[in-house]
Formats: sequence, structure tokens, C-alpha cells
Amino acid sequence: MTSGFLRGALAGAAGTTALNAAGYLDMAARGRPASSAPQDLVEKAAGDVGLDVPGAGETRQNRLRGLGPLVGTAVGVAVGALAGAADAALARQRRSVPAAAGVALIGAAAMALADVPLRLFGISDPRTWSAQEWASDAVPHVLYGAVTYATLAATRE
Repeated sequence: MTSGFLRGALAGAAGTTALNAAGYLDMAARGRPASSAPQDLVEKAAGDVGLDVPGAGETRQNRLRGLGPLVGTAVGVAVGALAGAADAALARQRRSVPAAAGVALIGAAAMALADVPLRLFGISDPRTWSAQEWASDAVPHVLYGAVTYATLAATRE
């Protein structure tokens, strides 16, 4: 089980790198700004549980700008770790998930963990997003799923 978690965490880190690269490429290509949603979510979640992000003014904002992506990275690694544990459990039974299903499941899990909290904390409502906004969110998550799945498959024992 530990081996599966570790392989998965590494695969999730690779997937997260691909997801971030896709997002930055989209920003560069379209000239769009970075989303403030990750830092807004950290700020709202911290406040709701009674934690204070230290600092004032720009210092506090800089901390939030750093914490938002760090939380996203942690989510990507955690989803990968869980996928790795599932992959290892299936491998012990001499079974596996077909690539298309694995990519979709892993990508959807990461996307849900990114988007559902935005709705729950009132940061954004995906139900109101345009097709372009959905594509900007979905494509990097599919890429995350593909890279995470491929890394798991390549490191299978």
C-alpha cells in the first residue's frame, strides 16, 4: 500500500506540473490574468475555521498568493496518492482500469476537488461559467489525469 501511495504521490506531482504548465500556457497565449480563486478560497476557508493569515496589506496578500497554489499542489499530489493506492490494490488482484477511464476518473477527481469548494465557499459558481471558462478548467485537469495515469502505468511493478 505504501508503495502505491508513494508512486501515486509522484505521479500526482507530475500531473500537477502538467496542469500548471497548461494553465500558464493558456495565460500566455490569451493574455489572461492568473485566477484569484485559489487565494480567495484559502482566505475564506481559513476565516471560516478561525485561522488568521498573518500580515497586513501587501504582505498578507502575498502570503495568500503563495498559499493558494500550494494548496492546489497538495490536492494534486493527494489525488495522485489515492490513485496510486487504488492502482496498487487493483494490481494485487491482477486488474487495472482502462486508460481512458483512468484518465477521466483521475482528472475528474482533481477537478471536483478544485471546483466544488469554490461553489461551497461562494467564490465562484461553475454552473454560471461560459464554455471558454469550462474549457480553461477542464483541459488542464484532463491533462493532469493523463500524465498522472501514464506515470502510474509506467511505474507499475
